[in-house]
Amino acid sequence: MDNIISKLNKAFESRVRLGIMSVLMVNDSIDFNSLKELLNITDGNLASHLKALEKEEYIGVKKQFIGRKPNTSYEATEAGKEAFNQHLKALEDLIKSTETDE
Repeated sequence: MDNIISKLNKAFESRVRLGIMSVLMVNDSIDFNSLKELLNITDGNLASHLKALEKEEYIGVKKQFIGRKPNTSYEATEAGKEAFNQHLKALEDLIKSTETDE
């Protein structure tokens, strides 16, 4: 089982990061405020987790103005999608390895 656990990606251990990546996997992009509302977390909490995922190059950031208001949106990078899919596969493998026949 140690081998399976070692395949889990530490970048996705946090439930917030898991939530961020889950949202980004099914959306082309999402803006900061929508992501904050969807995950029901504070600005600071979201910002710190986004920064961590950006540092790993798992997400891309796009800053623009909509009218006169700044807007920051995020998208999963190809590397992020691959890493997240591998993490999900490792979770599935872990679950399957602990199943018992009844």
